[in-house]
Amino acid sequence: MFIDTHCHLTDNYCEGCTVDEIVARAMAGGVGAMICPTADPEDIPTALKIANSYDNIWATIGIHPEHIGVDANDYLTDDVLTNPRVVGVGEIGLDYHYSPETRTEQIKLFEQQLEIAKRHKLPVAIHTREAEDDTAAILDGSITGVMHCFTSSWDLAKKMLDRGFMFSASGILTFKNSAEIRETFAKIPTDRIVIETDAPFCAPVPHRGQVCEPVMVVDTARVLADIKGLQLGELETILSENTKKLYPKMKI
Repeated sequence: MFIDTHCHLTDNYCEGCTVDEIVARAMAGGVGAMICPTADPEDIPTALKIANSYDNIWATIGIHPEHIGVDANDYLTDDVLTNPRVVGVGEIGLDYHYSPETRTEQIKLFEQQLEIAKRHKLPVAIHTREAEDDTAAILDGSITGVMHCFTSSWDLAKKMLDRGFMFSASGILTFKNSAEIRETFAKIPTDRIVIETDAPFCAPVPHRGQVCEPVMVVDTARVLADIKGLQLGELETILSENTKKLYPKMKI
């Protein structure tokens, strides 16, 4: 089975669209497990409810850098992170694309959540956008996890490979203008790759312009299999094993 390692099931995908329907379509399409991250701290209760309601859904709990000004300790509490359905801390990180002036506040929130993850011995799911230097400086090898929806440079990839990180391929890998990203994933060792949709965003070809769902992770996998010179079924097994190594709390 395929595992969608990052799909925002807390988001309102469409009018009248239920999580039950999304999960059913995913399973019918060969996606047998999903990981639901949080970005907005207010979504944490919903993510926990979803993860506790399905035996094939887990959660990562974190606060996206756009939500500066909150105290992560108020949300990433011991009772939340020790929940058996919570397998990591994420998505967390840095994003200077829209608001580089908030750099200092973003770093504070990022570092606070990294310390919480270390205390709980949990892997992290990292969001980085136009913040490569700071990301590399902060992720100094004292913690591991996954570079979520990785679209950054090969230079950053090399640094994070040396620090034990995995890399998640999203639907962006399939886009016509993503040749550089495909070249990067060709270089990343296969045993360091997982896959995601980042649903409801980044729908892969041939679904561009649609609301993305976990079932579409298979379309990204087809492109990734071609890049790595593997049969789809072979890649499916490798990605599943990689995900279980990344998130050892998952019991599949």
